[in-house]
Amino acid sequence: MKILGIAILIAIAVGFYFRLNDDVLTGDRIIGISVLVSAFILMPIFLIVRWRGKKLKDYTLSEENMKKMRDKGID
Repeated sequence: MKILGIAILIAIAVGFYFRLNDDVLTGDRIIGISVLVSAFILMPIFLIVRWRGKKLKDYTLSEENMKKMRDKGID
């Protein structure tokens, strides 16, 4: 995941390099592809890795969780 993130940042930097050197179309394509990869590949991988082993019940506002928050003094 870290390698993919670094590769995306490098691709964005390369895209801006091409844009600065009068090849705007190629630069825009590289930046666009790297943004799409980060949105549709890196983000789902990140979410899967971070949510692994966690219970969704702990993060929802159910009556039980509301009661726990009231007992702790959190409104």
